[in-house]
Amino acid sequence: MGPFWQTRSTAARLPTCRFAFVSDRSAVVSVSVVPARSAAPGAYVRSMKALVIRSAVVAATGGLIFGFDTAVISGAEKQIQEQFGLSDAALGFTVTTALIGTIVGALVSGRLADRFGRKKVLYAIGVLYVVSAVGCAFAPTSSVEILQLFRFLGGLGIGASSVCAPIYTAEIAPPKFRGRLVGLVQFNIVAGILVAYASNAIIRTVMGDDPHAWRWMLGVMVVPAVLFLVMLPTVPETPRWLAGHGDLVAARATSERLCSTPAEADAQMAEIQESLAAEQGRERTRFYTRGHRKVILLAIAIAFFNQMSGINAILYYAPRVMQDAGASTDAAYLMSVAVGVMNLIATMAALTVIDRLGRRRLMLIGSVGYLISLGFMAAVMFYYESDGRSFDGTSSILVLLGLMVFIASHAFGQGAVIWVFLSEIFPNSIRGRGQALGSLTHWVWAAITSFAFPPIIGAFGGGVAFSIFFGFMVLQLLWVIKVMPETKGIPLEEMAERLGLDDADGSTDPLAAKGH
Repeated sequence: MGPFWQTRSTAARLPTCRFAFVSDRSAVVSVSVVPARSAAPGAYVRSMKALVIRSAVVAATGGLIFGFDTAVISGAEKQIQEQFGLSDAALGFTVTTALIGTIVGALVSGRLADRFGRKKVLYAIGVLYVVSAVGCAFAPTSSVEILQLFRFLGGLGIGASSVCAPIYTAEIAPPKFRGRLVGLVQFNIVAGILVAYASNAIIRTVMGDDPHAWRWMLGVMVVPAVLFLVMLPTVPETPRWLAGHGDLVAARATSERLCSTPAEADAQMAEIQESLAAEQGRERTRFYTRGHRKVILLAIAIAFFNQMSGINAILYYAPRVMQDAGASTDAAYLMSVAVGVMNLIATMAALTVIDRLGRRRLMLIGSVGYLISLGFMAAVMFYYESDGRSFDGTSSILVLLGLMVFIASHAFGQGAVIWVFLSEIFPNSIRGRGQALGSLTHWVWAAITSFAFPPIIGAFGGGVAFSIFFGFMVLQLLWVIKVMPETKGIPLEEMAERLGLDDADGSTDPLAAKGH
């Protein structure tokens, strides 16, 4: 299948890959003609409007800032410790205040998105990003609490973004392209990580040991945050949320703007109204019920395994890992950039095949890659840590190679799949809360692993740390093979039926959807 960003006019019926200059309302993206699974007879997913892509890109910009904030602290943490005179414990808490914020943001944002709308919550996220960037850049060294406060506010935005951006994108995307469009969030996350590593390396090169370099590292985030806020007015609220809150006229109008043909808009609105009709007469759908048990466990499992790979702990402390393996300070910064580049390349590769190969197959490939890379790094660390051997240039290169395979495996598997999978498996009535649960689980375990990683390395060495992650990835591989369902190409309104869920009572078949 060719690229999905080439535009044409519906009325002109130009051949695929030819361009016509048309308005946003008529501009669509040329794709193959594929029947929508639950569409009305004769309705086809013929093409995708430019507005759909623009909306997905705007939402995914929140992911860019998400990724930047995740990785930028790795270059700033040593200077922060020196400038604020922090102990190791105080530094650890300062670094982790953003993670605490992500937990809170993930916990509350799903309900806020369900109540006030996906777009309004995205606005709030943008404001939090701007305030956090400016506050961190100008935090006085006389009060670390102020820096911690603004780190916490940025974390609120990250946690909320991890919930709302995938939901928003999933609800405006055609089923055939939902994986790739929701995957733009993950693409921008890894792009943000790369930008942060590169920004840190550039600032380190230009400013050297200047005591205020860390302010520039943290303050640069204001640029994409302002851009995010400027772009938000150009995209609509999702038709699913509008219809769910009784505004069927606005929902229909938005659906017509997003769908490439009236037939597709009719089919989409029919699916949404059928889903809403099934919920009429019920009070607000309870979340923790036996009927939702399967999807709740799926969400918790994929988020848990995501962090037990060690991904966030390694991202937060990448330069330290390189230095511990024998690299110089400057070399460690450059090696981090190389890891970021590999992350981006592997993510791009995953996004081109996620809707063709499916979610389970990518998870299988990623799980095997985890085992190879973590096992290799554990062996290298055990070898150099035994018998008093000294880490040197060779050991740093070996660990870098292991990290490159590790980050590629993560990007191609868990990284590309988790947010898509979480946005797909929950019924419409609880999607916001379900996405919040998955994101909350993700960030709780990110905080735990990030807290535990330095003490484990200090007490037992890197070999033990990587071996622990290796063991959990064995369990992930078994979970993917035995439990994880396939969700590619299934309209969101059909997902509950495919998974055998029942809002009122129990699951008809806990493993019914495996292999679809």
